[in-house]
Amino acid sequence: MVRPLLRWLPLLSLLMLAGCASTPDSARGHFESRAVKVDGQTAYYQVFIPAAHARTPGALPVVLFLHGSGERGGDGVRQTRAGLGSYLREHAADFPALAVFPQVPGHEEWDGHNNRVALAALDAAIAEFGADPARQYLTGMSMGGYGSWNIALDQPQRFAAIVPVCGAVLAPRAVRPTLFVEQVAHEADPYAAIAQRLRQTPIWIFHGALDDVVPPADDRRLHAAFQAAGARDVRYTEYPDGNHNAWDATYADPAMWAWLFAQKR
Repeated sequence: MVRPLLRWLPLLSLLMLAGCASTPDSARGHFESRAVKVDGQTAYYQVFIPAAHARTPGALPVVLFLHGSGERGGDGVRQTRAGLGSYLREHAADFPALAVFPQVPGHEEWDGHNNRVALAALDAAIAEFGADPARQYLTGMSMGGYGSWNIALDQPQRFAAIVPVCGAVLAPRAVRPTLFVEQVAHEADPYAAIAQRLRQTPIWIFHGALDDVVPPADDRRLHAAFQAAGARDVRYTEYPDGNHNAWDATYADPAMWAWLFAQKR
């Protein structure tokens, strides 16, 4: 009996490291695995369940997080290892909201089917945990920043606020021809089109001034377009010494979270 057990120990260890075999601790927030079927395909995602869910009655706010290119895959876990997921592990005891982490398969983008998966996962989490539909928030980093615009444009009345981090509208096609905000790709002025359609939605854009992966030029143009459109509350923060990783500073900013959770549909 000893050999079979030893043979399975590495697998059990991997599962525990991935958070799939851990025992939820009601005193701290924790991740749980979930699956949703969309277009006949099963997709795996994670839900961060805050400690507040166990101790506080009433509906909680919910954050939909869209990961970057480096977290793509099919394990259903990697998307929690960078950006918002890393922040939540450090603040598991006091983060006050649910968070939903869908995952894009390798070499794909936040568009089409993957966006439908993200929204289906969000709907499932709202239904399961009784989240407040008036306090749905959307954030994404890098590739997920592009995805934030795509999803927000697809459902412009849904989110109480959006926080795109180091994203853009049109990536250099020679570098990555599949990465762009598809909703406005064929508009004569895609920046003005986004601003007109989302000018009533509170938005806070973050970028690093030294970003050499996704240069900040698109976000600067977007912010200017929102200002020209008379947007209700669209902010832009550019870290003067920041490169592509603008997400650690953004998710560690208490002012951003205070602003975000103050928004309500």
